[in-house]
Amino acid sequence: MSRLLLIILFSLLIINPSYSQSSFSKKNVSLDEKIGQMLLVGFRGTALADTNHIVRDIKKHHLGGVILFDYDVPSKSSERNIQSPEQLETLVNDLKKLTDSPLIVSIDQEGGQVARLKPAMGFPEIKSAEYLGRLDNVDSTSFYARKMGKSLEALDINMNFAPIVDLNTNPDNPVIGGLERSFSADPQTVVQHASIYIKTLNKYGISSVLKHFPGHGSSKNDSHLGVVDVTDTWSKKELTPYRKLINKGLGDAIMTAHIFNRNIDPNYPATLSKPTITGLLRNKLNFNGVVVSDDLMMGAIRNEYGLRTTISNAINAGVDILVFANNSIYDPEIVPKAHKIIKELIEEGKISRQQIDESYARIMKLKKKIES
Repeated sequence: MSRLLLIILFSLLIINPSYSQSSFSKKNVSLDEKIGQMLLVGFRGTALADTNHIVRDIKKHHLGGVILFDYDVPSKSSERNIQSPEQLETLVNDLKKLTDSPLIVSIDQEGGQVARLKPAMGFPEIKSAEYLGRLDNVDSTSFYARKMGKSLEALDINMNFAPIVDLNTNPDNPVIGGLERSFSADPQTVVQHASIYIKTLNKYGISSVLKHFPGHGSSKNDSHLGVVDVTDTWSKKELTPYRKLINKGLGDAIMTAHIFNRNIDPNYPATLSKPTITGLLRNKLNFNGVVVSDDLMMGAIRNEYGLRTTISNAINAGVDILVFANNSIYDPEIVPKAHKIIKELIEEGKISRQQIDESYARIMKLKKKIES
């Protein structure tokens, strides 16, 4: 090979990383790698040296993503992942250097009371969805969406579990209305402001995750603590924001809710329900993007189902990314455990290879969009 050709090839690798051997171009991806990409977990540590298991999980188990928190619930401590913009930027960059495959670095940065990046730590203040919905001014929503996008981009965070598209049908709802997380009880208002957030975040290279499908706004209880039944309170109107946003091609991913609705599935909550995810979200609403579970360690799931049943049902229902936030309980071995269970279920024929392949393809398509 001539010296000139070598120089040209080297230049292409530097200028355009997509020419390098990555998960986007790699052929013959192993089953272990595909399974790892379907897992997203939380961890303790404000620096890479403190993270313990997460380095192993990324390197050995091909972990696809992490989620960041400012507060550690199990230990009731503010020492978790976030101290300052400078510290967090270093942590995120160090995590990404551990793998050749793009790593999803996610966060719940909605604004208002649900904001992991707090002004007291040096991050910009973002108003709540309820505040912006009541104001109902597109310029104001655009202002805060840009503020959020710039902040996340500077930290190299590439996935935000927002915006909330739950309808504020029950203002006393302890996890939605009570925390001012919903734009409005009116679907069109929700769609208008959510659209601004989604488009703006995308401009800054951040994928948005709509939540909580098929609608958590009417619930009376907190699914972090136990089973939430919305059979008698939920209405089809709660699907309107999803339908309209999907039809607009907005929303890179959708998060499931741990709510039980016997009108849709008499046996399982949405996260574990094939009629809800495959039947309703994919087949009826025509969503072809990534489906992300809500935290599978939350009480609504953990208290009712074993880990094996949870994983089997979630994947067979159509979930692509399984979230183990490690912030209801803390289990540093959750990635090897989940990885092993998925592999065993495939070997036993209880999960199909096709399901894994389809989830992997959707995940990598989303990662390619993030990295482009």
